[in-house]
Amino acid sequence: MGLIVQKYGGTSVGTIERIQRVADRVIQYKQAGHDMVVVVSAMGKSTDVLLEMAKEIAPQPSERELDMLLSTGEQVSIALLCMALQQKGYDAVSLTGWQAGITTEAVHGKARIKSIDNERILRELRAGRIVVVAGFQGISDEKEITTLGRGGSDTTAVALAASLNAEKCEIFTDVAGVFTADPRVVPTAQKLPRISYDEMLELANLGAGVLHPRSVEAAKKYKVKLVVRSSFTAEEGTYVEEGSTMETGRVVSGVAHDEDVAKITVVGMPVRVGTLSRLFNTLANNQVNVDIIIQSSYDAAESNISFTVSLTDLPRALSTLEQHREELAFRKVDHEVGLSKVSIVGAGMINNPGVAAEMFRQLAEQEISIKMVSTSDIKVSCVIPAEHTALAVRTLHTAFGLDDVEEKAVVHGL
Repeated sequence: MGLIVQKYGGTSVGTIERIQRVADRVIQYKQAGHDMVVVVSAMGKSTDVLLEMAKEIAPQPSERELDMLLSTGEQVSIALLCMALQQKGYDAVSLTGWQAGITTEAVHGKARIKSIDNERILRELRAGRIVVVAGFQGISDEKEITTLGRGGSDTTAVALAASLNAEKCEIFTDVAGVFTADPRVVPTAQKLPRISYDEMLELANLGAGVLHPRSVEAAKKYKVKLVVRSSFTAEEGTYVEEGSTMETGRVVSGVAHDEDVAKITVVGMPVRVGTLSRLFNTLANNQVNVDIIIQSSYDAAESNISFTVSLTDLPRALSTLEQHREELAFRKVDHEVGLSKVSIVGAGMINNPGVAAEMFRQLAEQEISIKMVSTSDIKVSCVIPAEHTALAVRTLHTAFGLDDVEEKAVVHGL
């Protein structure tokens, strides 16, 4: 039997009883002959509690100290899980991100993994131990504790699976797999038995919270076999795999929505070579992620640049623009909140013209205004007023035949 990497999210280890259940599940795999590396998130809402405590003391706490604080949540989980495994008669060892050899960029709050020295993990596995690793964290070359951002435990798990050449990486969460939409918004949402890396990456980037986008990127790059499953049932999950191994007959595989959207318009940008480069390099250098971009020109000398950012990045984006107003030479900045982004995703869209037109028609029939649009080969996204989000998602889910998904996939090599 080969090595399996498993990741358990915060709800999966939210109580002592649930930690005991996770221990029992891990033991089943160990008894079947697998070497086990288990990545664990912080218990339940403990990260939110820590954040609230920090903000009671400092409205804008030091990013370094925030990483120091938030990294403790996973350390609680890994220690408790190891204690549960040991009490059940199985040798286990807990490792922080840095003890597990995870080196990251020197960026606090949103660090990316640079490398993994897996010598310590392999040594513990050779000794017959179950290795339990804290997700979401690592250490920089400067020996500073860093965190990977929300959902970073998924990335930890996939990166370890790639580094250790694991048989597969199982992501255990509070849902049974990847659904055609958020079941809390669309009661008729269906679980997908399988989905391509590209489709999953689009859905993850567009608001489907079941997997962290960077974990899907890593899985695709290193060909990690990825499975999304529920930690509360034995139900088969969703396989995330190469698109070339499957044919589904679906044009659209899912509808995603994201209510963490703000629109910024930079008014009166000079029309000259390099203007866009300077603007978006300035934002990028200040860790502001930009999504949809639209440029509109009203005369030969000036243009307006509109783009979307997350609500959490909005204050940083506005502050950055104000600090660089003189060098960027714009007249003013406007911003708008109360927006959401609704998207359809499907590999079948490549060979089916008219999908975007049908999406626009469906939204228009519901009198939902579209403020911005972004497209790729396998997705169409629309920024709309937030109050229409649920209606838009349900309308598109029905319109593209996702209320009753008939699986027609032919899969090879699972």
